Amino acid sequence: MSKKEKEAKEEKEPQEKAEKTAKASEKKDEKKKSETDMLKEQLEEANDKFLRLNAEYQNFKRRSEKEKQETYSFAKVDIIKELLPVIDNLERAIASDGNNDYDGLKKGVEMTFDSLMTTLSKLGIEVYGESGETFDPNLHNAVMHIEDDKYKDGEIVDVYQKGYKAGEKVIRPAMVRSAN
Repeated sequence: MSKKEKEAKEEKEPQEKAEKTAKASEKKDEKKKSETDMLKEQLEEANDKFLRLNAEYQNFKRRSEKEKQETYSFAKVDIIKELLPVIDNLERAIASDGNNDYDGLKKGVEMTFDSLMTTLSKLGIEVYGESGETFDPNLHNAVMHIEDDKYKDGEIVDVYQKGYKAGEKVIRPAMVRSAN
């Protein structure tokens, strides 16, 4: 090999190395760009999916609230329908002639009361609080206590106001006097 060939070869080697390094660097850059683009696409897809799911959730919440309000409205209507006969009886009693028939008036009020209690029973409302029952602080409100040996400890002596409950939920506790 001649000196010129050697020099030409030596000049070519760094150029080839530089070209190879440049090509490798370009490949790495392309690979990084493609990874970056792929990650950007995945991020956009995930963000789009999140936005759609969030919109679906918001629509679900609105629909649920609307259904809850409709159910509540229908429940009120059903209760009022049950109470209308009682209201009709009271209106008839008020509109009756003033014939001073107190026995008839008392009987009418008793019938109206019975009608109301039947309606409450149909609606699942239970009336409680009787003398002789055992005092339960979850169901009764003791407004007075009495010390008397003829009553058992914790026995209800008098009921001033009956209690009402729907299932296990107390609507109003019974106001009672209990023995200690």
